[in-house]
Amino acid sequence: VTSNVVLSLGMVGALSIIRFRTAIKEPVEIVFLFWSLAVGIVVGAGLLPLAVIGSALIGVILLLFANRKVRNDPYILVLNCTDETEHAALDVLKKDTEHAIVKSKTITTAGIELTAELRGKNASTDFVNTIAHLPGVGSATLVSYNGEYLS
Repeated sequence: VTSNVVLSLGMVGALSIIRFRTAIKEPVEIVFLFWSLAVGIVVGAGLLPLAVIGSALIGVILLLFANRKVRNDPYILVLNCTDETEHAALDVLKKDTEHAIVKSKTITTAGIELTAELRGKNASTDFVNTIAHLPGVGSATLVSYNGEYLS
């Protein structure tokens, strides 16, 4: 195994049943994990120049992409409004956010409670003020949301 990279990769495949105690949540963590596995295999196979060149190349790529933000942070908007105001609020969301989708809608005799997941066009949350000042809006609550729940 020490002189053949293909057999080393086969050994890693055979040992891939290892369970990690914590869930890997970030893509960068997975990159570092596989990077360290690859470097360990290549060094174990005695190909030190390949490990150094590969590490330098992957390091440069990670530096280029490390601070690049791909998407805006998601938010949850909880809106209490009347039936007439719902369409106006959704129009404001379509105009002032990058992406908005209604997750739930509850209709009672007191009005409508609308929950929407959205991503802003920029870091500004001024659209909530616009929605809150619409006639018929009882309350508008914006909550930062990252998709994780505490257990």
